[in-house]
Amino acid sequence: MFFLETSFGQFASLGPVAVWKAVPMLQGLGINTIVLAAFDSISYTCILAYSLYYLFASFQSPLPWAECFSWWGADETCSRTPKDPICNFSLDNGYFEIVNITWLQTNNESCPNGSEISIPHQGPSEQYWDKVVLRRTSSMDETGEIVWYLALCLLLAWLIIGAALSKGIKSSGKVVYFTATLPYVILTVLLIRGLTLEGASKGIEFYIGIQSDFSKLAEGHVWKDAAIQIFFSLSVGSGTLIALSSYNKFHNNCYQDAIVVCVVNCGTSVFAGFVIFSILGHMAHIQGKPVSEVAQSGFGLAFMAYPEIAVQLPWAPLWSILFFLMLVTLAIDTMFAALEKVITVLLDRFPKYLRSKRFCLTIGICMMFYLFGLVSVTQAGIYWIHLIDHFYTGWVPIIVTLLEVMGVSWLYGKLGKN
Repeated sequence: MFFLETSFGQFASLGPVAVWKAVPMLQGLGINTIVLAAFDSISYTCILAYSLYYLFASFQSPLPWAECFSWWGADETCSRTPKDPICNFSLDNGYFEIVNITWLQTNNESCPNGSEISIPHQGPSEQYWDKVVLRRTSSMDETGEIVWYLALCLLLAWLIIGAALSKGIKSSGKVVYFTATLPYVILTVLLIRGLTLEGASKGIEFYIGIQSDFSKLAEGHVWKDAAIQIFFSLSVGSGTLIALSSYNKFHNNCYQDAIVVCVVNCGTSVFAGFVIFSILGHMAHIQGKPVSEVAQSGFGLAFMAYPEIAVQLPWAPLWSILFFLMLVTLAIDTMFAALEKVITVLLDRFPKYLRSKRFCLTIGICMMFYLFGLVSVTQAGIYWIHLIDHFYTGWVPIIVTLLEVMGVSWLYGKLGKN
């Protein structure tokens, strides 16, 4: 599929909508990929905004999520653990103050009237993610206000993307030399550090050793998740490959490109697995739990599990900076491809009016997507991101890809007969 899409786009030199003029009944397929790209761009840029926030927050020692509740109004000098009972009560400014009950009793004080006494089950990094970064409301129905510092990080993210794409492939291609190679350097550094941690072998064994649960391969949803992941990581079935390959020279060796990119992409995923599971093994060793109980995915791994591990390492800010710098560069790379796809479609549709105004078009799309994305940086924004992610990672990309297989196969068969 990777080869078919790249050769299709390279031959036609058209984007993912105009290219389907070759198979008229599937032109709606190209429009569908652009609609998905628009929603995905709006939500995925919020992940870039979160990564930027954590990157900036990492330039502190100790890291702000190192101690539970110190950033939430309680006395910073007291010793607290997430399992201690707490009382929380509303302040005049609308926030909640969380105070450790043990600390209050030590100082001959008690919880104010109207306080809610509870025993939190979240660790410091989880509390920091929910209470400080997201300021999450209880449900999607409670939109809350825009979290201003996330809105600024989101604006910075779109400014970076817009600047890199302002001159098209010429400008973004130069930036990619940096953003595509830096993650490999950081992954190598993190792997070396991870393998030196106590308990790393437990994580590696869980990843590829005797602790691996191969019975999961009998479950259908595992294969569906694997297919969606490989479609996403290779951008197969999303129209991105068609859009990017449309800028290739007509006689470019796209067959060789397909082999190299697919092998390197899958090899990188395996390599990154060693990095992640060596660190998760260390975390499991510290907590005295099986690796399966500390392993998380998605937001949990990036913004809760790894920050929790980072604070337990020497030079914690350094490892946190490296990790989130890697996430930022990876997210920027992803956004380059997604936005370039949208721009290419518009340039194909209105070539006379827009080709000479590429810069204004790029900035205009970035600002429009930024305004749409503000709903995702409200206090209920994370629920919207999860909703879009659930839709995008469901059966939709698989169905789109199957239709694309049918269309491209029919086209190649017709060309072969001619």
